[in-house]
Amino acid sequence: MMNLCIDQGNSRVKVALFKEDGRLVKSFIYKSFISSDVEKLFSLYPIEESIVSSVVNIEPSVVNALHRLSKRFVLFDHHTPIPIVNDYETPHTLGLDRLAAAVGAAALCPGEDILIIDAGSAITYDVLTRDGHYHGGNIAPGIKVRLTSLHRLSKKLPAVEVDENVLIPLIGKNTHDAIAAGVVRGVAFEVKGYIRALQADEKKGERLEVYLTGGNAPFILNHVKEPMHYEKNLVLIGLNTILQYKQP
Repeated sequence: MMNLCIDQGNSRVKVALFKEDGRLVKSFIYKSFISSDVEKLFSLYPIEESIVSSVVNIEPSVVNALHRLSKRFVLFDHHTPIPIVNDYETPHTLGLDRLAAAVGAAALCPGEDILIIDAGSAITYDVLTRDGHYHGGNIAPGIKVRLTSLHRLSKKLPAVEVDENVLIPLIGKNTHDAIAAGVVRGVAFEVKGYIRALQADEKKGERLEVYLTGGNAPFILNHVKEPMHYEKNLVLIGLNTILQYKQP
């Protein structure tokens, strides 16, 4: 039997199927996810339990289909039991994707201090300590947001796109490269700064595990030479861990 995990973000929907032992067997990306997609997945795979997390309003028809077809269905929210302690001061405002990523990192690397970096539309930096406490984190504009803002909020700066497979120069010698380097290299220095600041924090000790996820993670991997774990399905792993969690 399988678990179905659905992570609905701002621009796409990530879906994964897990075996009962926690092994991820298939993953999919949808531009939109509707009830007929739910029906198709259940017709193709032996799904027993399901969970969905969304940062936007989810279609009621999707929730109804999951309720009807699953032996057990979880609509992940801030009241759902999780295997870590959430110390965020305003838990109802915390993005569920951030919380699920923290659960996923804790499952992959238990008993360690962890910095979770999710590089998407926004870049989030979240801290989990070795005692299983989620302490919170920071939110910064993502790469595309920074590039778009420079163009839209200035009169002369051009629109610039960057390729994750191309190494950005440290110093730009033309306006296009100056913008690309300012944004991508700026993000790289930001990431390095967080890693080094947390490593230097005596409360964190000398060891800090870094987990990286999100659609713009390749930019960080190409420009930050710091030890880190790249896990593109970190949020989905966290959702499956939450689905399997049996509250003591």
